[in-house]
Amino acid sequence: MFSSLIAVTLIVYIQDNMGWKMGFGVPVILMFLSAVSFFSASSFYIKLKPKASLLTGLAQVIVASFRNRHIELPSHATNEVYYIREGSMLQVPSEKLRFLNKACMIKNPQEDLTSKGTASNPWSLCTIDQVEDLKALIRVMPLCSAGIMLSVTVNQGSLMVIQAGTMDRHVTSNFEIPAASFSLFMMISVVVWIAFYDQIALPLASKIKGKPVRLGLKQRMGIGLLCSCASMVASAFVECTRRKIAIEEGFSDEPQAVVHMSALWVLPFYVLAGLSEAFNVIALIEFCYSNLPKAMSTIAASVHGLGGFTGNLVASLITSMVDNVTKKGGESWVSSNMNKGHYDYYYCLLAGLSMLNFVYFLVCCKAHGPCHGDNENEAENSGIGDNESIDDC
Repeated sequence: MFSSLIAVTLIVYIQDNMGWKMGFGVPVILMFLSAVSFFSASSFYIKLKPKASLLTGLAQVIVASFRNRHIELPSHATNEVYYIREGSMLQVPSEKLRFLNKACMIKNPQEDLTSKGTASNPWSLCTIDQVEDLKALIRVMPLCSAGIMLSVTVNQGSLMVIQAGTMDRHVTSNFEIPAASFSLFMMISVVVWIAFYDQIALPLASKIKGKPVRLGLKQRMGIGLLCSCASMVASAFVECTRRKIAIEEGFSDEPQAVVHMSALWVLPFYVLAGLSEAFNVIALIEFCYSNLPKAMSTIAASVHGLGGFTGNLVASLITSMVDNVTKKGGESWVSSNMNKGHYDYYYCLLAGLSMLNFVYFLVCCKAHGPCHGDNENEAENSGIGDNESIDDC
């Protein structure tokens, strides 16, 4: 957060007032200093020896279940027919995604196991723990994938920079906000909401109800998706108004011209985008940590990053498709000249896709069932079940 704050304030100021050479040179120097600091302190780090690759273990389950696809599973599971890791608490695999259970089924003990009781071929026989790890990952992926569209909408902040650059950015007669610094308001909204939610909203609601109250994980994720949809609706309204003013002022062929409209009108996008991340991203990370095994904590921590990466690709794909389709009838919606294009239509399209994504999220919630994280929190917070969640997850 602090590094992002420096990027959208100090670095942007340097780029606007001292040129791009200095603007890129300062980050290079800072990155070099951070690398030197990181490696200078390497002797103080605790270095753990790497264990077996988790991704390899998941791949082994997929391969083993495919190789054993013709095997019939027993009607009544017993620990005698499944390969159990030494010290594992799991004795039989779960019944969900049952076809994967074939990966840990012992067909012939003499051939499948070594004299030490380990699998002779880990690509043909896996432990129950490996199978359950893959099942847990498969169960959370649909809900996690709903966050991709949120990343697509947040990614539109780059267009907002261009949009703000064509609007009046003066706060006072002597101070003008750099266009790229408007993303600072997204960070502010995240910080303010988290503080308000934890320190004011929840204590106040709990006091009114007379018992601890909180929003469930799925509900927070859903609110975040709705906020991202609302951010696109707000952006469409602002762009429609800005474009109309630009045309009325005769700037149709001057995309860099500044119209008589305050750039503060783009703040609703940044505030709503910040709220969408505050609700969805934090809840998503908590959801992954509580629904994935501890051995998969690294995957839980990287789910948001993967979603953001995928969201950037999807955003580029959507933009390219919109450009190719709409330019056939004349000027593209996403024309390099914002005054001739129709970015308001483009934002409306993203709002519609976001709403469809929300419906998809609701379907995934129904299919997933209760969240382990909320159930655990109930037990910890109440002890006797008097804690109230606004939803079941």
